[in-house]
This record gives sequence, structure tokens and C-alpha cells, in this order.
Amino acid sequence: MTSRSGNLFFVDLVKVFAAQLIILHHLAFYGPMSDLAAPLAPNLMAWLSEHGRMAVQAFLVVGGFLAARSLAPDGAATFTNLLIVARKRYQRLLPPLIAALLICIACSAVARAWMTHDSIPAAPTWLQVAAHLVLLQDILGVDALSAGVWYVAIDFQLYVLLAGLLWLGRRIGGSPLFAPRMTLLLVIASLYNFNLEQGWDSWALYFAGAYGLGALAYWSLREQDWLERLAVLIVVTGIALEVEFRERIAVALAVAVLLIVAMRPRALAITGRMARTRLGQAITWLSVRSYPVFLVHFAVCLLVNALFVRLDIEAPLFNLAGMGLAWLASNAAGAALHATLAWLPRQRAAHAGAT
Repeated sequence: MTSRSGNLFFVDLVKVFAAQLIILHHLAFYGPMSDLAAPLAPNLMAWLSEHGRMAVQAFLVVGGFLAARSLAPDGAATFTNLLIVARKRYQRLLPPLIAALLICIACSAVARAWMTHDSIPAAPTWLQVAAHLVLLQDILGVDALSAGVWYVAIDFQLYVLLAGLLWLGRRIGGSPLFAPRMTLLLVIASLYNFNLEQGWDSWALYFAGAYGLGALAYWSLREQDWLERLAVLIVVTGIALEVEFRERIAVALAVAVLLIVAMRPRALAITGRMARTRLGQAITWLSVRSYPVFLVHFAVCLLVNALFVRLDIEAPLFNLAGMGLAWLASNAAGAALHATLAWLPRQRAAHAGAT
């Protein structure tokens, strides 16, 4: 999906920013290059390590936004068979996941030979691989083979959950308002209950607040009542934050509000012009590749870290440069993975983007 018309340019911008921030977060969090480079920028490294993961909330909100746009542009389901929708989603997610797992297994093997570090996944077992392929690794308590694979499983759960609400609305003959209202109830249940319990973080209900805010943001784009719908989102989420403040939920609300505002006609006129510039085209290009980058960056960063340990490079400046090298290599690897997957028949029509 591209935004050459400018209609989705802000969505592309959010995806690119979030993907790049996640790379920097993992570079700062896992080390060892960041440990050696930290004296050069201690505050920045600390912020990236602690708060950079909040970029995932942007992915969740955008995921819900795009899912609503695809499954029910007017609030009513455009499909009739829920099982087919689930199967297509799984088939779309699986090829890039398999490729990313193979890359991570290979990079981890090299990293284990070159250094000893807690961030390196152990050699995989067949049970681990099978659990990852059916997206159940976290539910089964199986150690992850890469830092980003948990998101793929959660995205699949969330997509099917939203599709299920839409399907239910179609089955009972509900109005186009049924799905948005049920999604709002789902958001409330998540923000006021499930998201407060860490034990639910392997299930969609824990993340349904952010994802649902994205879906509701899309359905709030109707000209006549968008301000009222925006106010409902702010009030519902604001009260949840008053009950227990969670930075991740505040970020999700901010992204949802920005999406609604950025999709107003006047804003679209501006983003449309931006999308036609060279910078805008570059952002669109990066956006299409943001999901492959998200999947492979951990393996690439791990490999670059291991290389610097192998070469016994300890100078802070060189390790900071190494982090920059890992960042660039992650984007290059994601672009290469995207190009490779484009040859697959199921991937040619659209990029395999869960985000």
C-alpha cells in the first residue's frame, strides 16, 4: 500500500518513524556496542533504551487504522467468510516471518561463535520453530528466536479479533454503527482491565486498546461528527490514564488523535503536496519496507555487535559508528527482504505489512 495520492502519507510517516525508532531502541537496549558508546551520549542512550519501545504503540494504532480501512471502510464488514479472512492474513504474514526466522537463526549462530551475550537466542529446537510458525510461541511459553516476532503473533490475533466483531455485526444484520460501538467497548475492556494485567501480554486483549483506537480513528473520519468521535476517544482514554497512567497508552492516544487530524481535508492537501516531493517519495519507499525492516533488524544488529566484539573494537567513537552501521545495514537488509518476497505470487499485489 502506498500513499502517492497523499491520502496515507501521514500513515507512512508514522510507520517509518516507528520502524527506525525500534531499530535504535534495540541497538541501545541490547548492546554491547551501546554499552561502550554510552559515555558519548548517555542521556540519548538511556532514553532510547527506556522509551524507544513506545514506537510499538504507533504500529498498533496504525495497524488498527489500516485494518478498519481494509475490512470495513464504512463501519460494516466487506467480507462474508471470517475463516477466509483469517487464512489470508496468516498467509500474508507467514513468508516474511519464515525468512526473518531463518536470517535470525543464521545470524545468532555466528554471534554465538564470536561473543557471549544475553541477547543472543539459543540454538533453536524443532518445538520452538513450530511454535513460531503457528504464532503461538508466547502463549506456549517458548523462548523467542528474535525480538520482533511477538508482534507478528499479536497482530494476527488483533486482526482476526477485529474481523470477528465485523463479521458478527454482519451476521446479526447490525447497522454500520455496530462495529465501531463494539470496538469502543473492546477498547474500554482492554484499557480498564486487560491492559492493567501484565499476564495478558501474550493475548490480543492486552493490546486491543491501542489497536482499537486506530480502528476508531479511521471510522471517525466522517465529516459530520468527527469532532464528537474524537472527543469520545480522548475522554475514554483520558479516564483510563487517570485510573492508572501508562505511557504506552498515552502514546497510542496521541497517535490516534494525530491520524484523525492529519486526515482532515486541509491536512490532506498539505500531505498530498509533501507526498509528491522527493522526500515524500523516499518516506513512501521506506514505509513499504518498514515491516521487513522491523522483522530483520534484530538479527542484523546482533551480527554487527558480534563483529565488533570479534574485532576487539572498544573505542566509544568506533562503537557509536558501529551502531550507525547496524542501523543502515538493517534498512538495507529489510529492503533486500522486501525485494525477495516480491517474487512470491502472494506478495506481489501488496507489501507484506502487518504494521
